[in-house]
Formats: sequence, C-alpha cells, structure tokens
Amino acid sequence: MWFYEGKEVSELSDFPTDTFGFVYRIIHTPTQKEYIGKKQLISNRTLPPLKGSKRKRKIQKESDWKSYYGSHTMIKQMIKEGKINEFRREIIQFATSKKHLTYLETRYLFYYRVLEFPDLFYNDNILNRFFRTDFFKSKKGIIEN
Repeated sequence: MWFYEGKEVSELSDFPTDTFGFVYRIIHTPTQKEYIGKKQLISNRTLPPLKGSKRKRKIQKESDWKSYYGSHTMIKQMIKEGKINEFRREIIQFATSKKHLTYLETRYLFYYRVLEFPDLFYNDNILNRFFRTDFFKSKKGIIEN
C-alpha cells in the first residue's frame, strides 16, 4: 500500500491527471531506516516490427508501481525473506515528466544528505555518479579531507 499525505494510493485514478511518476520513501519500520527513490507509472517499450512491417512498435503499459519496494539489494532481500510487512511506502512528490522525476529524486537525495547518514538511509549513491564510499572514510559518516 502506498500513502500520500496520509491517504491511501492504490489506483492510477488516485494520482493527479498529469502525473508521470513519483518520488517515494520506503521506511523499514523496526529500524526507521529509509530508502528514497523514484518510480514511473507508465513504462514505454519498443517491440520488434510485426512480420512484413519495417517499423518498430511502441507500447505503453502500467508499470509495477503497486508491488514495487525499491531497487536496493538489501530491501529486495528482506522482501524475498517475507518481511514485506516491515515496510511502509510513502509518496513524497509527484512528477510530470521523466526529467522532472529525475530532478526531484536527486533534489531529495541531496536535501536529506543520504550519503552522509548510512545509519538512517539505505541509499549509497546518487545518480550512479556520487557514491558514499568516494566521500566517506567509514560507515560513521566522516568526510575525507
């Protein structure tokens, strides 16, 4: 179940009409450790052309947002172990385009300083470009000189 400002979000119709995706927070309730990420509502796929045709086919379908719990390895492992009830999923903000979605996710990751607080956040990189291990000597969040 997803929540936005305390309200349950379970269908596409629960989103504003121009929503492309959302920035979310997954909270592991026993530890209060969080993961911040982004999720598109619709996925675009390109399929090979049909027999006798030259043009590739483009289709849109609803993404797996209803059952999605993030891409972090540790969270996926806990879900696989059956600890799905230990997580709370919250939508932070809606986005209207792919670029807007990436911008909002990056903004929140830097705002919450997720790389600096490994005890509070599962996130260990931002945009696959900024890594916790590149900036901090230990898991305690000590900045390198």
